[in-house]
Amino acid sequence: MSDLVFRPAHELAQMIRDHEISAVEVLDAYLMQIARHNSKLHAICTLDEDKARTRARQADEALASGERWGPLHGVPVTIKDIFETAGLRTTAGYIPLKNYVPKEDATAVARLRNAGAAILGKTNMAELAGDYQSTNSLFPRVNNPWNVDYTPGGSSGGSAAAVAAGLSPLDLGNDIAGSVRQPAHFCGVYGLKPTHRRISTAGTIPEVPGMPHCLRQMMTVGCFARSLDDIRLCFSLIAGADHRRPEVPPVPLDVPSGKELQQLKIAWIDQWPEVLVNEEIRSRMHAVAQNLENAGAQIESWMPQDFDLSQILNLYGKLAAYINLYAQPVDRYNIRRSFTQIWRTATQGDRTLRRLGDFSRLLPELLNPSLKGYFEVLTERDRFTVQLDAALEPWDVWLTPVAATVAFTHRPAWSAVEVDGTPYPHAVANGAYAMPFNLSGHPAVVIPVGQTQAGLPIGLQIVGKRWREMELLAIAQQLDRIVGEFRLPPSC
Repeated sequence: MSDLVFRPAHELAQMIRDHEISAVEVLDAYLMQIARHNSKLHAICTLDEDKARTRARQADEALASGERWGPLHGVPVTIKDIFETAGLRTTAGYIPLKNYVPKEDATAVARLRNAGAAILGKTNMAELAGDYQSTNSLFPRVNNPWNVDYTPGGSSGGSAAAVAAGLSPLDLGNDIAGSVRQPAHFCGVYGLKPTHRRISTAGTIPEVPGMPHCLRQMMTVGCFARSLDDIRLCFSLIAGADHRRPEVPPVPLDVPSGKELQQLKIAWIDQWPEVLVNEEIRSRMHAVAQNLENAGAQIESWMPQDFDLSQILNLYGKLAAYINLYAQPVDRYNIRRSFTQIWRTATQGDRTLRRLGDFSRLLPELLNPSLKGYFEVLTERDRFTVQLDAALEPWDVWLTPVAATVAFTHRPAWSAVEVDGTPYPHAVANGAYAMPFNLSGHPAVVIPVGQTQAGLPIGLQIVGKRWREMELLAIAQQLDRIVGEFRLPPSC
């Protein structure tokens, strides 16, 4: 049974279809794994055993009658607690929503159900997806399956921890500042952030029910798995136009070029000049580049011209301030004190770091937003996207770190994170390598590529061209065969 829970979702589906095992047996295996490990990880915050068991029995009965529901027929999956699930509590870790039971699935959830999946439960997260750790006032904090004294990241920490620990083969997450990619990196699993507006965000909670649809930029829906085949399958099932989100265009999935490794032009960077990266991550990046070169790939260290990280992060922060302003009930005038305290504490008086991470300079946008200011920010964002499109055109993919650090020990929200002894602002250490691609809208996939001497996972971010996810995943698959180092946590 322990081997069964670490099988990829697509293999489980095939085994069920081939009558090698029943959907009920698969569910039982996951329930046993959850009973064994979730009490120490707190990755799953709401377990829906009764409905999952009913769904599994129905899946087996349907198969016996010759009926096939879809590519995930009878496979149990988990869903980040930020996505609405019909008839199942959805809290987003937010006390006012502790008893909220939606009547309708989020679009991405509905598409997984339609593909035959059984919703096993909801995964724990940061309150309203607002932190790079996964803590909230409703449920115990999520712990990293590689070391429970460390965070699994956030805001989708429960998603990544559940997949890493074999509590689920597949999980949905959302990403507006790295919330899929950073936990995938911290927990040693695969994670995808697709092109902006590729997947509908309908039924996603950062906009508290009853509030207007504000998160129209940078927010994406992604997924976690233990294989790129499962990432590709999940993405293909949930992508596409949606009548609930008319801004999602009916762009068909791209067809991979079929390039061999030796035909690929790969750019890479081990760190932004302004944000230094943990030495073990940098060392692993160099080893990845060398291994790919030895395998025949054309790979070159590269940075786009005029890639001004300070300007990029501050533009990101301005846009985030505008789109979050009315997504949640909040007292804007309390933001000033909290922002100032966060950044003064985190930067420890370092003016260079404060220039990158001092989002208190965004207070004019937070306290006195204007329609003109919003359109100015959108215009700047369009300009950045066009510039990055042009810069990436000669390259097939761009390899970067996922974050400045590997998983770190649990700590108070938004406190400083040490990178080789230097305290960095929390958002900079965790988001400086993720936010630029939320701002530009480019897709990125994370694959595990090694571990630190302390046994903590290291991920690699692979950035592709917009609207070319299938090409990106095909290239990632080739790289994964050479430099990927997916492992299971020893305690699971």
